Amino acid sequence: MDCIFCKIANGEIPATKVYEDDTVLAFNDLEPQAPSHILVIPKAHIASAADIAPENSAVISHIFEVIAKIAKDNNFNDGFRVVNNCGDSAGQTVKHIHFHLMAGRDFTWPAG
Repeated sequence: MDCIFCKIANGEIPATKVYEDDTVLAFNDLEPQAPSHILVIPKAHIASAADIAPENSAVISHIFEVIAKIAKDNNFNDGFRVVNNCGDSAGQTVKHIHFHLMAGRDFTWPAG
């Protein structure tokens, strides 16, 4: 498999890690869209939100627990945004489910 996020999770490609445990990795985005922009991924390959199933949904729940911890640890007290793009037309460029955790600025809806 030639998945860049799998390679990052396996340590083959370096990343600035923010959080790591046995199932989840969080690291700084290389092209941040906010002063704080962290990608949170499962270490196991799940292609997209369309591929969440009973056998892998626990890791997605854990990801949101990790997001809450990162937000608290980084004092995102004014709020933060969590974004997941699913599929090409939604802007998913890496086919490994990931969540963008962004903070440090005001956001508009639906983009920006």
